[in-house]
Amino acid sequence: MELKKLTEQVEDICVEVAGFIRNEAGKLTAAGITQKSANNLVTHVDHTAEDRLVEALEKILPQAGFIAEEGSGERGEGLNWIIDPLDGTTNFVHGIPCYCISIALVDGTEPLLGVVHEVTRDERFTAWKGGGAYLNGKRIQVSPRKELVESLLATGFPYDDFGYETEYMDLLRELMHRTRGIRRLGSAAADLAYVACGRFEAFYEYGLNSWDVAAGVLLVREAGGRVSGFAPSKDPLFDEEIVASNRAVHDELLEVIERNWQRQD
Repeated sequence: MELKKLTEQVEDICVEVAGFIRNEAGKLTAAGITQKSANNLVTHVDHTAEDRLVEALEKILPQAGFIAEEGSGERGEGLNWIIDPLDGTTNFVHGIPCYCISIALVDGTEPLLGVVHEVTRDERFTAWKGGGAYLNGKRIQVSPRKELVESLLATGFPYDDFGYETEYMDLLRELMHRTRGIRRLGSAAADLAYVACGRFEAFYEYGLNSWDVAAGVLLVREAGGRVSGFAPSKDPLFDEEIVASNRAVHDELLEVIERNWQRQD
């Protein structure tokens, strides 16, 4: 596969579907919004966008399967597209900027390419394995800041899994004192893209799915950053916890996480 060319094709697909999403913004009615589980919203826009993405991606790489948030397509043995058609649906429903299309191609657990298209700002973050990371075609790199105390972090909060609420709040409390600040955008795909381009020094969260993070994992790595789970044994793509950073603050952040998160064991 020629990954650069394939990434460009995926980017073109995202541009088209982002236009549809943008056109639908502000038109939602209560009838068009359903709840998959507690506080987990989905709209007809999610479903239609995913259908369009799957149809287009099948044409450019017929041999790949799909791991898609709304269940379109079938999972394959090796190559799979991992798709979130609208990461940040709650933001979209409430008219809050920041929601993304996130698409990655993976071989097993190894990301080969990733595209995150932030719809409201029309920012397209792209990467392919060994080719670097880009924002609207311009090369990007992670932040050069060296210490947690001068870092701006991003995180998210679980909407239905509160089993580790105490641990997570303890972690948040310590990081409030140890960093320049913490932001919560409501889209993990955007959080990771912002780490890749140096807006955040790091991002951490638990309770995520592969479609939330797969493209962003590659973006951060190709921009010079580091991605891991909360513990070395955890896979950030499929084990529902992730730490992504500019590399320089990664170990320091992991120490804080370990100190507050160890009670889950």
